[in-house]
Amino acid sequence: MSCFSEQTKRAADLLKEGKVCVLPTDTLYGLCGSAAFSETVEKVYQLKRRDLKKPMIVLIGRLKDLKLFAVKLNRETKKILKKFWPGEVSVILPCYSERFSYLHRGMNSLAFRLPGPTWLRKLLKKTGPLVAPSCNPEGLRPAQTIAEARQYFKDDVAFYLDKGTLSGLPSTLIEIENGKAVVKRKGRFQI
Repeated sequence: MSCFSEQTKRAADLLKEGKVCVLPTDTLYGLCGSAAFSETVEKVYQLKRRDLKKPMIVLIGRLKDLKLFAVKLNRETKKILKKFWPGEVSVILPCYSERFSYLHRGMNSLAFRLPGPTWLRKLLKKTGPLVAPSCNPEGLRPAQTIAEARQYFKDDVAFYLDKGTLSGLPSTLIEIENGKAVVKRKGRFQI
């Protein structure tokens, strides 16, 4: 998928305006919105009927995007990130800034992922970081097609970007403890 397609440009423009879109990610379809707008993040929580205490994964377009969230990386952590990124691994990192409490929900940490597909990283460079939970209301099966996503969210989502059927496992979720990657959720990438 070219990052310069009209549909991709349309999605990027809407996301920059704070709209919620359904996008294919490197794992599943995501219910995506700008991580920069607290109102957009709250709308994603509402649409997904997600537990308000549960933080979401944030997709980034490049490693330096972590600085936007006041995430400080030591040498060991950078080495681990370079081993898994870009890829299907989401990494929980400390995020103590009160400014991002609407994202970390008082947990003082956030999970980030630098996805593999080049087109998606280019999109993220245009939009900035996006929250991207799986495309389903809490407790229901993630949408595998845009038709299923539309059944869940109808016109409450500004745009749907179709990439055929996406199924399988979500990203693998890890946390770095004592300089080692500890799996918190098994997913697509085997560690």
